[in-house]
Amino acid sequence: MSSKAEKIKEMIAMQKSFIEYEHKNGVDPKDYFTPAAGHELDGYRDKYRDLANEVVDLAHAEAGSER
Repeated sequence: MSSKAEKIKEMIAMQKSFIEYEHKNGVDPKDYFTPAAGHELDGYRDKYRDLANEVVDLAHAEAGSER
């Protein structure tokens, strides 16, 4: 996955999955911030953060600006 649009689509899919999980199960802050290995939210925050940072970097590159 390389384009900004593809990364944004992946982020939206992640958000939809998270919302669906939250509606079905609720979200305990412990499970969101420090999920156990193998938990459905394990790695979610890190992956989403990384994608968001990549999108920001690509947008800055397109605009010729920097953070």
